[in-house]
Amino acid sequence: MKKVIASAAALLLSTSVFAADGKAVYEKACQVCHAAGVAGAPVAHDAAAWSARTAQGMDAMLASVKAGKGAMPAGGMCGDCSDDDYKAAIDFMSK
Repeated sequence: MKKVIASAAALLLSTSVFAADGKAVYEKACQVCHAAGVAGAPVAHDAAAWSARTAQGMDAMLASVKAGKGAMPAGGMCGDCSDDDYKAAIDFMSK
């Protein structure tokens, strides 16, 4: 029984750590639109496209993701992302 609990705990912890990785979140939920700039989405790693957004600060960008913006629905394409997941993805895409 202890082995089962330990295995489950390890799986949960590793999933949480993985999800907070910006690249992983991007690949899971963001790249569909942000790889090609679908519907005006800023293209990932395009400094010019992100500069006005990053100038507003992370809190403003997080609020936009959570509320939705333009064609992007609230939460983007990630229904199970935490604030830390969103922040990691934003950080990954904006650099």
